[in-house]
Amino acid sequence: MRVRAAFLAVVTALATAAAPAAAARPVSSLKWQPCAEDKTAQCATLRVPVDWSDPYGPAVGVAVARRPATDPKTRIGALLVNPGGPGGSGVDFALDSTYAFGAAVRRRFDIVGFDPRGVGRSNPVVCSSALLAAGPSVMISNARSYATNVAFNRRLAADCARRTGPLYGHTDSLSVAQDMDALRAALGEQAISFYGASYGTLLGAQYAERYPRRVRALVLDGVMDHSRSAGAFLADETAAAQDSFDEFVAWCDRSTQCAVHGRDVRALWAALLSRARRGTLRDPFDPTAKLGVQELLGVALGSFYDPQWHSFGVYLREASALGRRQVAPPLDPVAEFSFPAVFCDDWAGPAGGWAGLRLRLARLGRAYPQMPVSPLGMTSIASCVGDPLATDNPQRPLSPGRTGPVLVLSSRHDPATPYAWARSVAAQLGAGATLVTYEGWGHTAYGRTPCVNAVVDRYLLAVAPPAVTSCPGVEPPPGGVGAA
Repeated sequence: MRVRAAFLAVVTALATAAAPAAAARPVSSLKWQPCAEDKTAQCATLRVPVDWSDPYGPAVGVAVARRPATDPKTRIGALLVNPGGPGGSGVDFALDSTYAFGAAVRRRFDIVGFDPRGVGRSNPVVCSSALLAAGPSVMISNARSYATNVAFNRRLAADCARRTGPLYGHTDSLSVAQDMDALRAALGEQAISFYGASYGTLLGAQYAERYPRRVRALVLDGVMDHSRSAGAFLADETAAAQDSFDEFVAWCDRSTQCAVHGRDVRALWAALLSRARRGTLRDPFDPTAKLGVQELLGVALGSFYDPQWHSFGVYLREASALGRRQVAPPLDPVAEFSFPAVFCDDWAGPAGGWAGLRLRLARLGRAYPQMPVSPLGMTSIASCVGDPLATDNPQRPLSPGRTGPVLVLSSRHDPATPYAWARSVAAQLGAGATLVTYEGWGHTAYGRTPCVNAVVDRYLLAVAPPAVTSCPGVEPPPGGVGAA
């Protein structure tokens, strides 16, 4: 999913097969040492080809972190993890795995995270901060703004390619899947277990499709459906955003904890959207800053991730009032911009140019009045129009699963990876996949309730289909998930 700097404050055929064994680059070794950020974990760098079809060409270092199993005598193997994004750090996820995974899982698995190529510590895609800050609005509204985004994206791509080096244009998920198999080999594992959240589910699904016999267990949580066209992707994202808004309104109507309880929330929101369109809406927590439609929709969508219903209610109440002033930090010369580099290499853009996009946006606006377009979906699409590079890993359905049992997990009301995507991917994978539904809210489900945690932990330990296929939803506390 593609995100410019303003929104970062919140998925044909397989790629060219690997070269024959005789020509393949030797497996990189891992030299473990204490991680700089946390001496209780181990870190290393895996060297992989920038282009897997050219194994002796330029190489890139993939940063890896590992927390060894706390009970080596009962160790099952390596559990690779990825938090999604694209652009999320698997290294950070592994370092924080003492909070993310239960004691039983940590006892029996080495938890291994990596920053995918182009992300974080692994030769990140970087671009000019000044150029990013000067980018046009992604809320494309006419032929002129469409053309402006096309021209900007081409200029930005040239800048990012110059600053990033040979890796630019080789950050697709199929390349990362090949990196994952090189990591498996370097770890000395015959097969791996994998937990992927959000965009990480695309990595897990495509790894399992390419290397089915090297998968022990596969958990896909908050699922990307890579079979969807760009137009369908935008529509699905918008429907999910509207569903989350509707759920917030329902909570606000029934809960006195909502800061705008008793008021017409939809009318209040419509007034704010109107002011944002006119350019007269100011941020209640930074009165020097004006909010456009993209920024206002982003506030809502970001609030639905945990979800943070209580905070969003306060924001709505304060949106017309002055709040504390915040000073914007100075720009660094360059900024990491991995999200679009990955997304646009995995998703072919919408057909039909501005004329086709205009019709889609008009339909969405009529169908979903409070969230007329998902800011995440719109940013993703707008950031790829005019991309001068070919999409290396374009959309297609998954082949039926050839692994053992797969656990597919989704919140019923996920604002970013729609529940419909989880159902679709489970169907694509076939009889070996079981969809477990968290009947609640927020993006991804693991870690939300004891029921969900027990399903995931039991599956990882036993690789058996879950005993239940549904877990009750629990309304978020005032401080969000995990708050006391």
